[in-house]
Amino acid sequence: MKTSGLGELEAVLAVARHRSFRAAATELGVSTSALSHSVAALEARISVRLFNRTTRSVSLSEAGAQFVDSIAPALSTIRVAIEQVGNFRDTPSGTLRINTSAGAAKQVMPLFTTFLQRYPEMKVDIVTEGRLIDIVVEGFDAGIRLAETVPRDMIAVPFGDRQRFAVVGSPMYFAQHKPPRAPADLNAHSCIRTRMPSGAIYQWEFERHGEAVRIDGKGALTLDEPGLMLAAARAGLGLAYLTEWTVAADIKAGTLVRVLEDWTPPLDGLCLYYPGRRHVPAGLRALIDVIREHADARRTGRELPSAKGKVRGARR
Repeated sequence: MKTSGLGELEAVLAVARHRSFRAAATELGVSTSALSHSVAALEARISVRLFNRTTRSVSLSEAGAQFVDSIAPALSTIRVAIEQVGNFRDTPSGTLRINTSAGAAKQVMPLFTTFLQRYPEMKVDIVTEGRLIDIVVEGFDAGIRLAETVPRDMIAVPFGDRQRFAVVGSPMYFAQHKPPRAPADLNAHSCIRTRMPSGAIYQWEFERHGEAVRIDGKGALTLDEPGLMLAAARAGLGLAYLTEWTVAADIKAGTLVRVLEDWTPPLDGLCLYYPGRRHVPAGLRALIDVIREHADARRTGRELPSAKGKVRGARR
């Protein structure tokens, strides 16, 4: 029997992870039809159906589930072997898949710009979403989130400034409403509510002198995307609860006014995190180096080394 190629096996694992040929094809960078043909060819060659397909869903058959359980560890070992051999290259290459939120991605783009300029043979695939996922199960190399949300079984590399949230409203809004002086005053205001990826409504969190308060603000508008909340606050539709980074430019320009500042203490900043394992891909190690250089540069006030400078080797 003709042996299966690694590409076919990777295709099976991707479809099994996503339960979708379309999502798996996007991850692998191929067309949905090409992926479907690849899996079908493997099924025909081994004379076993690995997936149950309907017009609405894709699921593993009993044989498919056993097959995936058997090949996943072997493919992981092969990937590690290929990555380890790749460490003997002068510069790292390959693709890093990173999962993060849209807001965090905007903050860290300068780091990825430096990384890609320094390591031109690397590619970065950034997927943004609000919900927290299992980056191992979903096939990501690393994630970037606020430190307090990083799973405890992950290795975390902190970077960037500490983060604070801010309650803001437009001058137009405050011309008609008295600014709140304490979180309880928000009950008399229109709040732009935040819907979490889980569907739950986020309660605004405050703390001062050891007193912690959560407020379920009332308002006519509920949104699930920070950019929309920012636009709504600018339009005078109510108060918004967003990160300082998101609203800093508006506060400086005077298009938004901040209130309750003494009730929003700083939180730990962003972290890059990845699974604790013996081997870390060369590309991920290189990204970690860039992140640590950036953190050191901010801490000491010096300039980050130019991306056009000498490219360092990836050997360890």
